[in-house]
Amino acid sequence: MYKVLLINGSPHSNGCTATALNEMINILEDEGIETKLIHVGNKNIRGCISCNSCSQKGRCVFDDMVNETAAEFESADGLIVGSPVYYGSPNGTLLSFLDRLFYSTPFSKQMKVGAAVVSCRRGGNTASFDVLNKYFTISGMPVASGTYWNQVHGFTSEDVLKDKEGLQTMRNLARNMAFLIKSIGDGKEKYGLPETERKYFTSFPDGK
Repeated sequence: MYKVLLINGSPHSNGCTATALNEMINILEDEGIETKLIHVGNKNIRGCISCNSCSQKGRCVFDDMVNETAAEFESADGLIVGSPVYYGSPNGTLLSFLDRLFYSTPFSKQMKVGAAVVSCRRGGNTASFDVLNKYFTISGMPVASGTYWNQVHGFTSEDVLKDKEGLQTMRNLARNMAFLIKSIGDGKEKYGLPETERKYFTSFPDGK
């Protein structure tokens, strides 16, 4: 069975972001895809200190929720990251979590399907959406899309339930993600994964 891991980056377990993610969970499970939701937005998660210990240990030097989530991420076929918008950006706790999760894990993320979801009262949604998508695109992860930018609007979960277009976007996004995961699964069996080159690492050490 295919599996999708969902990350709630909001401090609130039943707030606006959770409402959007739950809309997707219902569709994914209808599509026969297993889901697991992890709430990180209310946890004490520090940022990366660039010690690079993970390159030797294969895990982050800070043994917290990041390391606990790593195995779930490795076994998942897709990752959905949800965040509220704070000052035109995702929640800082979530960004610290994602920085360390993506950097410290040695396994390949290639062809795991990614999707970002943001919730806001009014503005800052597309800027936050762009930030979250960059974790996927640097990791060889195809990005699932919906029928609008993946966002819901509201100040409370009750507000989000009134955002009919936003919830519709979540459902369409979930269906597209399910289709993409299944198609990639079929493609892996028939063709294998695409070759990934790692020969060059441009850093201009000679200053030219």
